[in-house]
Amino acid sequence: MMKKNLLLILFALGGVSAQAQISASQDAVGRDNTSNIISTAASFLLITPDSRAAGLGDAGVATSADINSQHWNASKYIFAEHKNGVSGSYTPWLKSYVDDMFIGYLSGYNKLKRGNQAIGYSLTYFNYGDMTFTDYNGTTLKNFNPKEFALDASYSLKLAENLSGGLTMRYIYSNLTGKATIGSEESHAGHSVAGDISVFYTKNFQTGEKNSTLSLGANISNIGTKMGYTSNNQNFIPTNLKLGVCYKLDIDEYNSISCAFDVNKLLVPTPPVYNATGDSIIAGKDDDVSVPVGIFQSFGDAPDGFKEEIKELSYSIGFEYWYANTFAGRIGYFTEHKDKGGRRYLTFGVGLNIKSFTFDFAYLVTTTQSNPLQNTIRFSLGFYLDNSKK
Repeated sequence: MMKKNLLLILFALGGVSAQAQISASQDAVGRDNTSNIISTAASFLLITPDSRAAGLGDAGVATSADINSQHWNASKYIFAEHKNGVSGSYTPWLKSYVDDMFIGYLSGYNKLKRGNQAIGYSLTYFNYGDMTFTDYNGTTLKNFNPKEFALDASYSLKLAENLSGGLTMRYIYSNLTGKATIGSEESHAGHSVAGDISVFYTKNFQTGEKNSTLSLGANISNIGTKMGYTSNNQNFIPTNLKLGVCYKLDIDEYNSISCAFDVNKLLVPTPPVYNATGDSIIAGKDDDVSVPVGIFQSFGDAPDGFKEEIKELSYSIGFEYWYANTFAGRIGYFTEHKDKGGRRYLTFGVGLNIKSFTFDFAYLVTTTQSNPLQNTIRFSLGFYLDNSKK
């Protein structure tokens, strides 16, 4: 098992999220940090927390509503079949390299009496496990257990027969340093307040003699204040745009199949390219800007122009098969450009739905060697607290 080091050089150089250096070339989200990635604080907010979406290649903004919709698109709760439910998920993270890092996720929702409003809530907890802090020379300074969490609540409203919208408020806490001294300055835990804006459209129609459903979803998540670990260190959190479409076909009374496709883009400024002395920008735009400016700037600030902007998109596609609304099989694929993290992996999943109980499992297989995400597994257990459907 590899020794984990938290390099304080990340803070001294303004390193954004002080990710655990699991290897020399990957960050704690599994991206290749030797490529031109866009780094943020609290990047754990981008990790898929539940097993259903994980089995679909991390596609989830336009899939049918379930208990874990809070992370993907809270406005989907309006069209949930059950009135309320709760779920818990557990993911041993980067388990190919370490044995004590994990992600825990609790979520739930309640539809209000008339069914045209719903509230949701969730807690995401990321535990890095025990780590060794070192200085520039590799000398051990202290041992600490870094951790982060996000606590949020959402409200969704039915806007039309087939359309809903949602708002989410989120509090983010990140303690990665344990008050370690960086230079002459003592570090502290990071805090941020953020929100999501989401919409969801779903329409049932006939395809020949078969029933089918087309759904569209969009979510701008983590629109919030910057986060810092020292008074001179303020970094963007991962404001993120996700767009998706899902098509479901009822093959017959017992069998159905769905296809979901998501496109994802970080709404965070791309770091510019400086001259040899570091005092002048030669390509791109200044990324030391406010959050609103950074969001709009992110659509056109890549140093290499439009072709680099396209590289900043990542894609997810997933297929889900249900038999008698009881057993599900899933397969998916996620990809991003090699210059922007290089994550590419296949996912597989199964689901079980018996009365008010749900169980989901997902397994991830990377398409590149020595990737810390290899063999990632996720478990989710859910309970619907009512037995009635719409």
